[in-house]
Amino acid sequence: MFEWDDDKRAANLAKHGVDFAAVHRFDWSSSLTARDGRGDYGEDRFVTLGIIDGRLHFCAWTQRGERRRIISLRKANRREQAIFFP
Repeated sequence: MFEWDDDKRAANLAKHGVDFAAVHRFDWSSSLTARDGRGDYGEDRFVTLGIIDGRLHFCAWTQRGERRRIISLRKANRREQAIFFP
């Protein structure tokens, strides 16, 4: 269901302290998703706010066939928390 680039995973872990493998615990059923329109990536990208282990996280991803390719996964910032918890 999920895939990622291992070098990107290592960089994300070093930068944000969150392992892409945590996406398996992401609560997609209560999440908020929007299309990422900030740039032309050559593919549709999405950003999702959702809970992992009781904490709000931000996930950037794209759909590749039947799989979601994880681009970034980190703890949500205050602005994102205000969107999810108005």
